[in-house]
Amino acid sequence: MNAPLPFPITDTVGAWVPHGKFTIAGQAGGPLSGLNFAAKDLFDVAGHPTGAGNPSWLATHPVPTQHSPVVAQLLAAGATLMGKVLTDELAYSLHGDNTHYGTPLNTRYPERVTGGSSSGSAAAVTAGLVDFALGTDTGGSTRVPASYCGLWGLRSTHGLVSNQGLVPLHPSFDTATWLAKDADVFERVGRVLLPASSYAPRRLLLPLDAWELADEIFTAPLQRARDALAHQLACVPEGLRIAGDTGLAAWRQTYVTAGAYEGWQVHGAWITQAQPVFSPAIAGRWKAASQVTAEAAAAARATQAQIRAHVHGLLGTDGLLLLPSAASLAPLRNAQAADVDAVRLRTMAITCIAGLCGLPQISLPVRTTGGDILGVSLLGPAGSDLALIQLARRLHAQIDPAQ
Repeated sequence: MNAPLPFPITDTVGAWVPHGKFTIAGQAGGPLSGLNFAAKDLFDVAGHPTGAGNPSWLATHPVPTQHSPVVAQLLAAGATLMGKVLTDELAYSLHGDNTHYGTPLNTRYPERVTGGSSSGSAAAVTAGLVDFALGTDTGGSTRVPASYCGLWGLRSTHGLVSNQGLVPLHPSFDTATWLAKDADVFERVGRVLLPASSYAPRRLLLPLDAWELADEIFTAPLQRARDALAHQLACVPEGLRIAGDTGLAAWRQTYVTAGAYEGWQVHGAWITQAQPVFSPAIAGRWKAASQVTAEAAAAARATQAQIRAHVHGLLGTDGLLLLPSAASLAPLRNAQAADVDAVRLRTMAITCIAGLCGLPQISLPVRTTGGDILGVSLLGPAGSDLALIQLARRLHAQIDPAQ
């Protein structure tokens, strides 16, 4: 195990958890030498507690004796770990606040949240305090903060990056991820964590029902991306309603039901025994999860299998989906709970596509004509992750060269 070093960062954005201020040097000479990173407080780091955003979890779980494989891989590649950063409680939120540890600062938009549940990761990267940060994405917890903070973020193909040594939420949907401000840094990390991909898209698919869920501010960036991709791929974009007559709201509910049941199977016994204090919104989700029946979960899984087959069939081996990364700019820090929830529901109807299907989706930052930055996403077949990063970089150079 690498020896700990003094912690050199002044946390100006409230990103680090109190037990997360430590440093572990990466091995010299690796492809990530000279870079530093933070880990969302769901990843195990040997000798340091994993808090999962909740003090009761911190108090009732042993200190890990091994690094998560992802942390170990990054250290071996030369990156230096700068401790652990905040997550929404057990990662069960997209908002980016924590009733126990606070709401980290989004330095891109100080009046707005970072988004969650990779809230501390997004805050630390946006502020330039680390070069990149590990996050997770179950229902959108990397894609949404990436969009809210103007960062690069990838929901990886489910199972492609190890989930060992990672506190789960919904294991069938959980993915290990990372966020970065700099595209080159983002790809360097991808080359360490991801296998090579021969994916070469030839068809561009536009899920118009997902586009319609996003605020109007997304329209022009999506159109710029559509035109650039059509030129790159030498194809005519194909508009479609990916969810057909069923609708993406129903797809979202399929995800919610299947995930909630699975989450309660994982954490229900601990919640019942430890009686942790959760924020009202997260407590409500766990209460609802406890009431999902095995029959309802089985029906949701059957529907998910149909959705998965449908989307995989649409993509084939050479299809590419272009869609918004979220439904809006980041909510205001003082937004009313009902307004936050309304945005969350629209956003999850967009993000559930990749989640239900286990597919990779990269969010790249795009500047609007008004000067705002938001996320536009590319979604590809399983295993296309590294090729998606490279495609997104070429797209970014065309549609947002000034950034």
